[in-house]
Amino acid sequence: MAGKRSPWGKPLPPEDDGSATPPPSSEDPPKGPRNPWLPGGGAPERPRRSASIDDIFRNRGPEGPRRRIGGPGGPSFKLPERPGGGSWLPLAIGAIAGVWLLFTSIHQVGPKEQGLVTTFGAYSRTLQPGLNFTLPWPFQNVAVTDVTSIRSESIPDGTGEKLILTGDQNLVDLSYLVRWNIKDLKQYQFQLADPDESIREVAEAAMRASVSEHPLDRVLSGAGRAQIEQRVRTRMQAILDAYRAGVLVQGVEIDRTDPPRMVVEAFKDVSAAQQDADADLNRAEAYSQQLLARAQGDASEFNQIYAEYRLAPEVTRRRLYYETMESVLSKTDKTIVETDNVTPFLPLPEVNRRRTAQAAAPVPAPAPAPAPGAR
Repeated sequence: MAGKRSPWGKPLPPEDDGSATPPPSSEDPPKGPRNPWLPGGGAPERPRRSASIDDIFRNRGPEGPRRRIGGPGGPSFKLPERPGGGSWLPLAIGAIAGVWLLFTSIHQVGPKEQGLVTTFGAYSRTLQPGLNFTLPWPFQNVAVTDVTSIRSESIPDGTGEKLILTGDQNLVDLSYLVRWNIKDLKQYQFQLADPDESIREVAEAAMRASVSEHPLDRVLSGAGRAQIEQRVRTRMQAILDAYRAGVLVQGVEIDRTDPPRMVVEAFKDVSAAQQDADADLNRAEAYSQQLLARAQGDASEFNQIYAEYRLAPEVTRRRLYYETMESVLSKTDKTIVETDNVTPFLPLPEVNRRRTAQAAAPVPAPAPAPAPGAR
């Protein structure tokens, strides 16, 4: 049966039954621990420590227990000291606090920017361009945003197809560009969950409403496109102001207005036929204008002749007769015969006609000379 043990885990000496060894003398070293704060007995090379708690922590510095690197017996780790014997820790903490205050309390806002100040996440104020001061982070946070530069949204993205119904129940593939900037930074950041997506949706709604008011031919024409762009801008601004989005629409520009891809060939044929019809109509109108101008000129000339005729009827009648005969006889062959005695005459018109025909006829090329010795 195992012997009794002390509270410190060491076996107790047996009871005194006459056979026990005598108690150790004062010269013998102690055999077991008598104090929990003292090292175990029986090891003369290890000196005993004091049982006082003050003595145990006396050699420990104000920063806590001194630890040793590499276990017992290793070199001790200690912060470097200042020349006067003080610690560098307060100065390091002060330098870190100063840098923290410098970088989180002073804010430089650019000429085209504004800063939004939030205190624990709630809106506080808006910083204008220049040097501004706020409470350090995390008490106040500053988000700087460019509010002057023009931003653009292209609808649709890339080369996608965006079909819109016109006023005459036709489809048109339309792409456009929306240009805008921030008018109120507070409303832009806090009023809408996703301002950029809201701008795209408002632009699509305004474009569909504006295109549905015009037929296809007007949508494809330049004048109709300009009117649609102005109408879309006005509608977008009205809707965004109602949403309190803090956005100012600078302009809307239509890039492409084409028929749907499935009917583009038929649309080209229709356009070509329409262009031919317009060309024929323009030629007919030009010819009618020429005839009208000629008729007006003849009428004006007749009126002038009639005015002269009223002043001198006989002279005017004779003059008209001479001019008429001159215009008729100048285009015909004439033969003049005296009434008393008919004399032969040289047919000059016929001679001139034959001479002109011979001059206009091609001259035959000369026959090649025969080669020497040929028969």
